Amino acid sequence: QVQLVESGGGLVQPGGSLRLSCAASGSIFSINTMGWYRQAPGKQRELVADTTTGGTANYADIVKGRFTISRDNAKNAVYLQMNSLKPEDTAVYYCKAQISTRQPTLYVTRHYWGQGTQVTVSS
Repeated sequence: QVQLVESGGGLVQPGGSLRLSCAASGSIFSINTMGWYRQAPGKQRELVADTTTGGTANYADIVKGRFTISRDNAKNAVYLQMNSLKPEDTAVYYCKAQISTRQPTLYVTRHYWGQGTQVTVSS
């Protein structure tokens, strides 16, 4: 069984910073893409940023220059450094990872989601 556990959310003033962490655990054979999504009330879940095993990062235009994604492959972890936060960044942030697990006769690859962590940007 695989689990993704996020941490680091909270309340921050506009212009402030937060760092989100996500760690994968369980019977993991390999991890490919890891990333962060967010969902604000009444809106669809959207990609914030993701990164490949080799470290190639992809960002949503609305966070470019403010957010930085990184990962530690040895720890099966991904991080999101969020700077210059705006009220419109308020959302539940979810970690997502493409993980392969070894089954008795084959490898299975699927996407896993964390439980989400609330980020609120407000004065």
